[in-house]
Formats: sequence, C-alpha cells, structure tokens
Amino acid sequence: MATSKVTSSQPPRPPRPNLAFRELRAQRSPAEFAAAVRRAAREIGERVSCDARYVGRVEAGEIRCPNYAYERVFLHMFPGRTLTDLGFAPRASVRGRGARPTEDAPPAHVTTPAYPAGGAPGETWGAHEPYDTQNPYETHDNYEESDVLRRAFMTGGGATVAVASMGTIGLAPTTAAAAERRVRRPGVPDADALEEAVRRIRLLDDRHGADGLYRRAATPLRAAYALLDAGATRQTTADRLHSGAGELAISVGWLAHDSGRFDDARSHYAEALATARMTGDAGLESHAFCNTAFLARDAGRPREAVRAAQAAQRVGRPLGSARLMSLLALREAGGWAGLADRTGCEQALVRAQALFERGPSDADPEWMSFYGEAELEGLEAQCWSTLGDWPRAARHAHRAAQLQDPHFTRNIALYTAELTDDLARGGRPDEAAAAGMRVLDLLGQVQSSRIQSMLAGTTRVLLPHRRAAGVGAFLERHASLPRTA
Repeated sequence: MATSKVTSSQPPRPPRPNLAFRELRAQRSPAEFAAAVRRAAREIGERVSCDARYVGRVEAGEIRCPNYAYERVFLHMFPGRTLTDLGFAPRASVRGRGARPTEDAPPAHVTTPAYPAGGAPGETWGAHEPYDTQNPYETHDNYEESDVLRRAFMTGGGATVAVASMGTIGLAPTTAAAAERRVRRPGVPDADALEEAVRRIRLLDDRHGADGLYRRAATPLRAAYALLDAGATRQTTADRLHSGAGELAISVGWLAHDSGRFDDARSHYAEALATARMTGDAGLESHAFCNTAFLARDAGRPREAVRAAQAAQRVGRPLGSARLMSLLALREAGGWAGLADRTGCEQALVRAQALFERGPSDADPEWMSFYGEAELEGLEAQCWSTLGDWPRAARHAHRAAQLQDPHFTRNIALYTAELTDDLARGGRPDEAAAAGMRVLDLLGQVQSSRIQSMLAGTTRVLLPHRRAAGVGAFLERHASLPRTA
C-alpha cells in the first residue's frame, strides 16, 4: 500500500457558503433534494450516496468541488450550467492545496487505498463514492482516511446481493481486538468515516434487506466503540463520534430487528439510548426510542411500544421537526392498535397525518430520509391490519407500494407483502396471489426475514383457496423458494 507525505503552507480558511447551490434546492428539504440527486444519478448510470448531510456540507461550503461522479450528476440535473454556475470552485484551484482545516490535527500521511475486488482506479468505490471536501486528496480516485476505519467501514465492489456488498465492511484480516490496539487518537477523518458507515449500511438495507448484513455490520460497530474508548482530542469530534456510534448501533439493531433477532435488536437499541443519554443528544435519544417502540410492537409488547413512542415524542419535540413527530405518532398508533384500542390508534393517526402535512424542514433528522408519503401509508396499513380492518389496510398498503421511491427496494417488497396478506385475509385470494407474485419477483434482490415470515403466514391463509385464479401457481412458486437458515 503506497503512501505519500503531504505538507502544506496554506493557512486554514473558513469555508464560504455555497449560496448558488442553496438557491437550486429552492423549497425542497435537504433530504428531498438528496433523493432527487440519487434519481438523477440512476438516470445516467451513476451511483452516489447523496443524503441530507452531503447537501448540507455542499451548501455550507465544506465541499468546494465535487468528485467526478457528483459532477456528472449535477451537470445532468442542471443542463447548460458549469460547476462554477453551481457555486463550486474550479477543480484546478482545489487540487494541490493542503488538507482541509479541522479542529483536530490531520494524519501525518495520506494513504492511497487499494481498490476492492472488481474495482479499478477511476471507478466509483463499491455502491457509493467518498465525499470531496476542501481536502484535495478526497477525490474520486484518491482520498484520505484512517486505514483502520477504511477497512472497518468501507464496503467492497458493487455487488448484486447484499452479502457480497458487505463482504469487506469488516476488519479483515485483523480482528476487532487488533483494531482496538492499532487505533490512534481519533479525529475528524474518523468521524467522517463512521458517519459514512451508517449511510452505507442504511443504503444496503434499503436495497437488499437485513438478512446477510447483520453479522458483518457488528464488526464496524465494535470498532466504533473502540474509537470512543480511545478518546478524541476535541469535544466537537468526541460528540460526533458518540452520535455516530449511537446511530450505527441503531442501524445494526435494525438489521437484527428486521432479520428476526429481537433480543439482539433490543440490546443494540439500549446501547444507543445509553450513548445518547451520556452525551445529552436528544436527536439520538428520540431515534433510539422510536426504534424501540417499533421493536416492542413487533415483539408483541404493545404497551411498551406506546410508552416508548411517547417518550420519543417528549424528547424529540424541541428538535422542531414536524416529520419526526409525525413518525413518532405513527409508532404510538401501532402500539394502540396492538392493544386493540381503536380510538387511541385513530387519534394518533390523525395527529401523524396533520404533522406530516406541515411538510419537510431543515430540522428533519438525516436518518429520516426514508420517511415520505409511502411510509406514512405503509405504517397506517399496518395499524388497520392489526385492528382487523382488512379492506382499509389493503387500500393503504396498495398506495404505499405505488408511492415508494424505486430506490427503496426492500420497502416496495414489504408494502406489497402487506398488501398480499390484507387481500388474502379480506377474502380476495386471486388479487392476493397476483400481489404475492410481485413480492416473489423482488426476493431475488431483497433478503428480509420479516417479509418471508409475512409471506409464509399469507400462504397458510390461501391454502383453502388454492383453486382460485393464480393461487395454486403462487403457492407452488412460494414452496419452491430456498429456505433460509
């Protein structure tokens, strides 16, 4: 692995906000604009991991010039404009400068990473490329990062299934214990890498589901907490590391949750909650309570789901995000539905809808990028299904599947599986079979025990109707699926 010394006589200078780029976002929230960037990337065959935080960094001037993948996407989105028109500095003026100013001293050298299997210089790493900031070495084909964290957090080459995508996210060939011994006092590049790890895991889950991801994701979580033990030199970096480790714990907990490992998920969510309370991070605490409420509902503890959702609302209200409060109201509604309290459920659903209609804002947490109208419809469908109102549940599940951004392959499969079950239980077996076939088509891309369990329950409902149109074919195809361990 080649290394090169980097020195700079350039004094640090504060970034200048990119007002031109902010104007292009207009009334869209950072999360909505990030979604538009990802859609534009797919239109031209690029894959970028744009999210609300990346948009915020661009607008704050932290990213003076985007890498080549983002450049192609932005110029596709805004034809006829140049990078300068978009508020970026010319690439030539960025290359050759010293490392970006940070509150922590940068590493003494820059590591040129080896490309993962199937990759090559000039290609986007894995499914997403690293960010380009004021550091000229954070470019499309050469960027600075802690070697331990690079191997802990960065996925391998773009894979067709999640397991392959996660193949190099661990600390191989070293163990987590070895990583703890090697880790230095962490700085800003480590916090950046940790936050990127969270994004990578979430994006892989969006596309492929949790099965096959959970075991591998546990290794970077151990490395994250090793960073906390090592201790950052500056409080701002320490706060970012605690927040990043807590968000990673929630992400790993969700992978456990979605793959049916409820006890593991509960432990990870509790770890995130403890981290949030140690640092007074209200955003992280509300997120941990939100997921705890969802887990409690799925685990058959509806009263705990209500209490956790209410706690999340108490903590999250000062954050100023109506969309966050809307989601938390839906978590509460799910708990009331589990308690067979139709009135409590309906009141929470009305509140969730009213809060959602206030629209997105800059206060919306980054992790909520999945929460749009489709998720609102899907969660409401689950409530009506729990209450046994199958026709109403089916209507909302159908809308959820129709509205979902194609990027969220797992959610499309989930909503369609819910629709299949609602139709089957509502006495419409032929329509259920047709919807079930669509789910089976998606299972080549999605690995989720939750979805597989839902389908298994639906097949039992459909067995007495095997002579109905399409039902026999659906049951036969479902029976031929390979069984997961």
